[in-house]
Amino acid sequence: MRLRVLCTILTLLMTAAIARQLTAQNPPPPPKLFASAADVTAMIAKAKAERKPDQPNFIQPIVGLAPYTANLEHRVAGIPAPASVHEREAEMFYVVEGSGTLVTGGKLKDEKRTNAENLTGSGVDGGTPRKIARGDWVMVPEKTPHWFQQIDGTIVLMSIHLPHAPTTTPSR
Repeated sequence: MRLRVLCTILTLLMTAAIARQLTAQNPPPPPKLFASAADVTAMIAKAKAERKPDQPNFIQPIVGLAPYTANLEHRVAGIPAPASVHEREAEMFYVVEGSGTLVTGGKLKDEKRTNAENLTGSGVDGGTPRKIARGDWVMVPEKTPHWFQQIDGTIVLMSIHLPHAPTTTPSR
């Protein structure tokens, strides 16, 4: 019994040490709490200049305070981007400029796991297509397939990933 307790304690201590070491190696990004309109305009110009011809989405961080991030996404017509499902976070879009068709719901085609929290696919079967344009907001709940089915020229979006608070079960 004592040996089992000692092994459990040693395992917990080693796990904590490894977690501290990994956090030290990959610290969260420092908070970026402000971006001016001029900063966003410069980011749009940078995306237009630096996006590679076969790159469907050029993403840059606007502001962030872990675990929340707001990114600027620059997407162009004619280059299909994968569909996504974020299993543990919602995603909110604001259209800065341009327009396109966003499909939400349905089922991912050719589903593949990209990491522990996200899936991608070549598109979405079913779902609800919605034409979006400058000034529109869209909230995509976690576990919901979403895909930009069509881009009309270019679309510039602000995307905000919103980790969903864990649900708690009341104690009895």
